[in-house]
Amino acid sequence: MPDRGGGPTGPRIRVGRPSRRVRTLLMTLGVLAVLAMAFVMFAGFWTDWLWYRSVHYSSVFTTTLWTKIGLFFVFGLLMALSVGVNIWLAHRLRPPLSAMSMEQQSLDRYRMGIAPYKTWLLLGITSLVGLIAGASASGQWRTWLMWVNGVPFHQKDPQFHLDVAFYAFDLPWYRFLLGFGFAAAVLSLIAAALTHYLYGGLRITSPGARATGAATGHLSVLLGIFVALKAVAYWLDRYGLAVKSSDFKATGNWTGLRYVDANAYLPAKTILFCIAVICALLFFATLWRRTWQLPVIGFGLMVLSAILIGGLYPAIVQKFQVQPNEQAKEAPYVEKNLKATREAYGIDGTKVTDYPGTSNTKDKAALRDDANTAASLRLMDPNIVSPTFQQLQQVRNYYGFPSNLDVDRYTKDGKAQDTVIGLRELNLQGIPKNNWINDHFRYTHGYGVVAAKGTTADSEGRPVFTEYNLPSKGDLGTYQQQIYYGEKTTQYSIVGGPQKEIDYSDDSGEKTTSYKGNSGVSLSSPINRAAYAVAFGEPQILYSGAIGEGSRILYNRTPKERVEAVAPWLTIDGDAYPAVVDGKIQWIVDAYTTTNGYPYASRTTLGDTTADSLTAANNQRAVVAQQNQVNYIRNSVKATVDAYTGEVKLYQWDTKDPVLKTWMKAFPNTVKSKDSISPSLMDHLRYPQDLFKVQRELLTRYHVKDAQTFLSGSEVWQVPDDPTNKSGPVPPYYLSMKLPGETAQSFSLTTTMTPNGRDNLSAFVSVNAEAGMPGYGKISILKLPTGRTVDGPKRVQSQFNSEPSIAESIRLLKGGDSDIEYGNLLTVPLDGGLLYVEPVYVRGGDLKYPLLRKVLVTYGGSTAFEDTLDKALNKVFGAEGSTTPPSDDGTTKPPTSSNPTVQEALKDAQKAFDQGQEALKKGDWPAYGQAQKDLEDALKRAEDAQTKADKTSGGSAGGSSKSSDKSSGSG
Repeated sequence: MPDRGGGPTGPRIRVGRPSRRVRTLLMTLGVLAVLAMAFVMFAGFWTDWLWYRSVHYSSVFTTTLWTKIGLFFVFGLLMALSVGVNIWLAHRLRPPLSAMSMEQQSLDRYRMGIAPYKTWLLLGITSLVGLIAGASASGQWRTWLMWVNGVPFHQKDPQFHLDVAFYAFDLPWYRFLLGFGFAAAVLSLIAAALTHYLYGGLRITSPGARATGAATGHLSVLLGIFVALKAVAYWLDRYGLAVKSSDFKATGNWTGLRYVDANAYLPAKTILFCIAVICALLFFATLWRRTWQLPVIGFGLMVLSAILIGGLYPAIVQKFQVQPNEQAKEAPYVEKNLKATREAYGIDGTKVTDYPGTSNTKDKAALRDDANTAASLRLMDPNIVSPTFQQLQQVRNYYGFPSNLDVDRYTKDGKAQDTVIGLRELNLQGIPKNNWINDHFRYTHGYGVVAAKGTTADSEGRPVFTEYNLPSKGDLGTYQQQIYYGEKTTQYSIVGGPQKEIDYSDDSGEKTTSYKGNSGVSLSSPINRAAYAVAFGEPQILYSGAIGEGSRILYNRTPKERVEAVAPWLTIDGDAYPAVVDGKIQWIVDAYTTTNGYPYASRTTLGDTTADSLTAANNQRAVVAQQNQVNYIRNSVKATVDAYTGEVKLYQWDTKDPVLKTWMKAFPNTVKSKDSISPSLMDHLRYPQDLFKVQRELLTRYHVKDAQTFLSGSEVWQVPDDPTNKSGPVPPYYLSMKLPGETAQSFSLTTTMTPNGRDNLSAFVSVNAEAGMPGYGKISILKLPTGRTVDGPKRVQSQFNSEPSIAESIRLLKGGDSDIEYGNLLTVPLDGGLLYVEPVYVRGGDLKYPLLRKVLVTYGGSTAFEDTLDKALNKVFGAEGSTTPPSDDGTTKPPTSSNPTVQEALKDAQKAFDQGQEALKKGDWPAYGQAQKDLEDALKRAEDAQTKADKTSGGSAGGSSKSSDKSSGSG
């Protein structure tokens, strides 16, 4: 045609296929993108495999992996087949001719549009639902392994008389299968119905029958399968009542059957099961009758029955039978709950003893002597003195201590000593210059243990270290001091290669080392380096010259991470603690087996019950189980992690726990027998703090065994708030002490209880924490009388703070820019009464760390605030004992003597004491420290002179100063 635009004509531009070069480039880029994504996925898998192999727990990786793969393919294939077969069947059963209607003419366009792609569309739909179902099923690997490996509890529930293993191991798997069946039935029904509609088997607006006979039969069978599964659900719901949680106003959280469950819901579920079976048969019968009349009537009857029998009838029973006489109706079920809960949490063996709360002994001197042996009263609070450890024993800025230190026991000269212990771990924030080489190659580990006596301070209020300096030396002997694995070691290091590591620094300069352990993964292979470069997002791992022959990468370095990785079926305690065992630093980790399927046992949330004032103040992560809530817990495994090699060992601790036995069947040869625990390791094992927190929370209600008392709520206790730290419940404390009737101290974990909503004391709870001893794990409750008020921690702290002389002393201690920190308020039973002891620390002047300056003590209404524990005890009990007596105003006066040398020394002591008090008022800590040294020297001269005089006279002149007076901070 001629050009009518008037403009010049030109060549016509043709849009064609890209050139071969462009197509080749695009294909190459596509292939590279796919390969890159594949390598990223491979890198994650390969690095995991290498890590598990390096710690010698590859069986855990393979068992978990193959279980997930098996569940993915089996259930993914079942879902894909279920949906695909029903789509194919609906397509095959389509009518040969579609009705002549506007509806069918509209659908013709869709039928014609998908006709060329029917096969691909079918494969796409089935693959999608198969992938989703398989991914969901693979997440149930724990449920599968527990079901297939479950061992019996040899305990039966009181309602159905089935072994507890049915509820813990079998019922969760059956419920998963049921849920999968429902999903498959619903998706198949939807897919079949859409296919029938698309091809004319179902009609909405077309004239004639709404469904063909073939479509009616097909959909009826699927509906019958759905209703049959509902019947199975009703039957399983009967057993589910034994582990069902509900809100019971008399007790709060409740698990198990109550009166209405046993007498209304249980028969209702049985009736509904029968109705559902009949209804399912009616749906199946449509294969022959080709009518939906009876099935629809049956389905409507089932829905109506579910409303009336399953909902209305139980409400009527609750309203007119239970509420008018609730305690009598519920009492038998409460007794079952009491028994099951106490068994499930290991508190069924708790011994409750009445305790008067006051002493009737008039011999104060005898009480003073008893106070020395009742407990090893710890003045070094591990939750306070970490900054002191940091200041005095950090040595280098790139070392650090955890904010909460640990308490352990070490023996010297045959005598056990409560010890505060911490490791000098690597602190990357203190490195002089942060770069990739320094952070990952040069500064790779901490160095040495620092330990101090728990019951003693020196004359300046500092810890008396039993292991100190760098390299560490002291009472612990020779051991491997490098710390490559620790609580603060959270990033990877590359060791053992050409790049030397900084070991430690001393007066002679910087010492270097090269890691000699077998831990970590070798980076000698280019594939390994590439995989870790991708996995860690650090390309320098691939080409850095600092990596060479012998280089190994260390990661997953905290004890909790390592134990969780090698035993993903365990719940890990929140506090790993170090110990020197057989020449090595070992992290000791407590681990728990849990389930939420123990019939009749009330559930608890571990994250809530293990939180206290310390976890809140330091933002520590609370313990979290695999399930959101649990109603059974056992400290079934003790684990160790070597601080140098990272070697993880799991030891069977609870040899009777069926949950642990189940997991040991699933993962054979991963847990060592209890007999494998060496005696030296056994000396440092203890009762775990988090388990005790859970048990004490349950004991606030479940210390009673009588159903009527339990329902009345008159004996409900609570864990008191920490009076020295207002951010949560008081933490339990480790303490070597002896209970009434015992002859020797044992390492214990203790806590106090108060009545619900009140501050007076209800009970003192302790558990024997000394592993290997016959009484280990035995919980004892000293129950205070309800008719008399015995002061609890909050009231005791209030008494401390309201005492005028104490308040004035604290005001003076706070002079200048000083600050007061209260330590752990320890409670010790003593001769029918309760002895409270609280160390008081001062941060003052240029000192940015706390020093022990005073000790608060109260007993039987008498309170003392003195420089030392001995002096405070003397004042409280009105007995001089073997120490210098306090004066009326609470200050210490040196004793008198007729010996001129002693008198001169005592004058010097008095002068030094007065100077110290004056410096204390001014907040002049250097002067105060010098005065304390002068006081110590003077008292030593007086003691030596008096001893010499005694020997000359052939007897004791008396009045000599004892060593306990040498240090104003000694305990």
